[in-house]
Amino acid sequence: MPNPKPYAAPDSTAVRVALWRAMHVQIDPSPHVLEDQIGLHLAAPDQNWRQRPDMDPQATRSFRASIVARSRFIEDLVVERSERGVRQYVILGAGLDTFAQRCPEIASRLRIFEVDRPGPQAWKRRRLISLGFGIPEWLRFVPVDFEESQPSEAGLPPVARESWRERLAAAGFDSRQPALVASAGVSMYLTRDANMATMRQVAALAPGTTLAMTFILPVELAPPKERAGIEASAKGARASGTPFVSFFTPPDILAMAREAGFGHVQHISADDIAQRYFAGRADGLRPPSNGEEFLVATI
Repeated sequence: MPNPKPYAAPDSTAVRVALWRAMHVQIDPSPHVLEDQIGLHLAAPDQNWRQRPDMDPQATRSFRASIVARSRFIEDLVVERSERGVRQYVILGAGLDTFAQRCPEIASRLRIFEVDRPGPQAWKRRRLISLGFGIPEWLRFVPVDFEESQPSEAGLPPVARESWRERLAAAGFDSRQPALVASAGVSMYLTRDANMATMRQVAALAPGTTLAMTFILPVELAPPKERAGIEASAKGARASGTPFVSFFTPPDILAMAREAGFGHVQHISADDIAQRYFAGRADGLRPPSNGEEFLVATI
């Protein structure tokens, strides 16, 4: 397989997430769940970006709310864990995440590891430098080519040629110290076996490490009025070349986490998230009841 382009642009999903986060600030009334327009500057879409079909203010309203809610939940968890002494934060599939740029007073007390594909990560590095943010010493980029794979043992799925655990260590990650590992908007694109492999790798880290991972419920569990939106989202993912392949029920994901080796596992539902960040809003902005759910698992 040829080497990736040195500055391959981020995929459409990462860009869409960044633009929805910016739209939340631009068109939704205060209070904003998350203040992030840096991702918009990174993506640098054309001036008509808000006229794109996937940016329709009403059609994408609940999904926009889900995106900002999942980011806010993880960042609140980062703050909480850092107050307990955790000093390492790993973002799997970082995309256009901007926590390090938006919250330098917190981020500078941590060592942040952004794990992503080499091409888009090189592109992001270049954009951060050109926008004047630079790359502080405490922000480490960990390029891992998840797509290049080789056959594994007979009957098992392919395995990545590059271990993100090994690349983390090379970037300065201390396996003797606990960390917060975040995986948002990733599990649905991976097979069940690949998700389980990720859980096992995180569960092998130091005691006190926490995994915060989003997952999607099977469509048939969604309220009838929300199924059309979820099916449309899945259709868009297929059209973009990144189809949804994994859905989990809460008992299933909790059982997987226990099997992987986590001692304390918790399910945070989409309704729990909505109550936490959207209760009492006059505009009715709210994530879908069958939006992304959270697994929070601690070693």
